[in-house]
Amino acid sequence: MSIIILKTLVNAPIEQCFDLARSIDLHMHSMKNENEEAIAGCTSGLIGINETVTWKAKHLGFYFTMTSRISEMKIPVYFIDEMVKGPFKRLRHQHIFAPKGQKTEMTDIFEFSAPFAWLGLIVEKIFLKSYMKRLLMNRNKTIQEEANKY
Repeated sequence: MSIIILKTLVNAPIEQCFDLARSIDLHMHSMKNENEEAIAGCTSGLIGINETVTWKAKHLGFYFTMTSRISEMKIPVYFIDEMVKGPFKRLRHQHIFAPKGQKTEMTDIFEFSAPFAWLGLIVEKIFLKSYMKRLLMNRNKTIQEEANKY
């Protein structure tokens, strides 16, 4: 299993960051290079507790579909999305928000395991972890940019 922990400071109040992070529309915008789109479940707006979203995207030259569910949520402090169907053996993403003066610190704790036992572990270590980290950093940069518009 791999774990990625990212901390991102956003120049916006906690409530705004919380909503930007659970915006389906903003997520699709941040993943436009991967042609990621919401195709089932909550396909636009703000996703909520126990709601699912099914994504279709092209990553690493392959098309994938993945369904995630918001399993926990405490507004505006945190929410957790977990893969219920998709390409990973396991995927759990904690989104944590804390006020830092007039700004908000967003913490991502992204845990995942690739399928295929030892082969998946090798793939995780060689390139998948760094690839996933770049995607998360790009997503957070999009949140920062969107927050600056207000």
